[in-house]
Amino acid sequence: MVSHRLQDTALRYFLEVVRSGSVSEAALRLNVSASAVSRQVAALEDLLQVPLFERRPRGMVPSAAGELLAAHARRGALEAERVVSDIQALQGLRRGHIRVCGSAGFAIEFLPRAIALFQARHPGMQFQLKVAAPAEVTLAVQNGDADIGLTYSRAAERDIAVQHRQVSPVIAIMRPDHPLARFASLTLAQMHPYPIALPDGGNTARQLFDIASGQRGLLFEPALESSQFEALIHFVLHGGGLSLGGEVTVREYVRRGQLHAAAIRERSLHGRAIELQTLTGRTLPQGVRAFLEHLRVLLPGE
Repeated sequence: MVSHRLQDTALRYFLEVVRSGSVSEAALRLNVSASAVSRQVAALEDLLQVPLFERRPRGMVPSAAGELLAAHARRGALEAERVVSDIQALQGLRRGHIRVCGSAGFAIEFLPRAIALFQARHPGMQFQLKVAAPAEVTLAVQNGDADIGLTYSRAAERDIAVQHRQVSPVIAIMRPDHPLARFASLTLAQMHPYPIALPDGGNTARQLFDIASGQRGLLFEPALESSQFEALIHFVLHGGGLSLGGEVTVREYVRRGQLHAAAIRERSLHGRAIELQTLTGRTLPQGVRAFLEHLRVLLPGE
């Protein structure tokens, strides 16, 4: 049967071309010749009797058949990793490797703290934490480059299993000595006179904030705009003014008394959710399952 003739090497080379979008780039990453990669891809196309790529001036894009084969190859590679991981874990969670991809706000305190707490109980577990934009977190899970994704989402995504979801309204953050810190909730009109630091346009909090501001006819001209959430937080901590965030992101700062968080009384600012994401149909290794449950417990807070 054709399925029995799909060789590991050919699939590995094929997947690298999918990831890199180029035979030459795939060859560099695999440390083999470009002709070797081309031969393996051509052999797969000959075996399956369909083109696996659309050759374009700027690179190679998987065809519909290529997308199907890539999904099969990724799941096969992940299943092999799971078997190895579960064999290692037969005597308990003594060894294992967990790849987490999270959007920037979660990587400041929440995920490092969660990993430290987990490792205190399972010191043999190793972690890789990648930080990416929300959409790229989901893509990393879809491509099999991350076991778990933690991100803000506004809509369902293909091939994504949502293991935990909680609404995460956009909130205002400020120092406890800020004039607005005496309020538990605020309107946009109350915030408007004060300097504010805003995330850039690719951030879900910024997108929802701009929608809400537009609906109220308010124009906020940020004193600082940055893609780095750490910069926004430190702007606030140094007395620069207000900023935006999510409860999980600023939870530890609020708990330590460094920041005050206030709800913003706008329904449209409730239009996003935190999601714990994994790949649909994948059987997760024991260590990944245990850490996923650990995150489910920590996310809702106290």
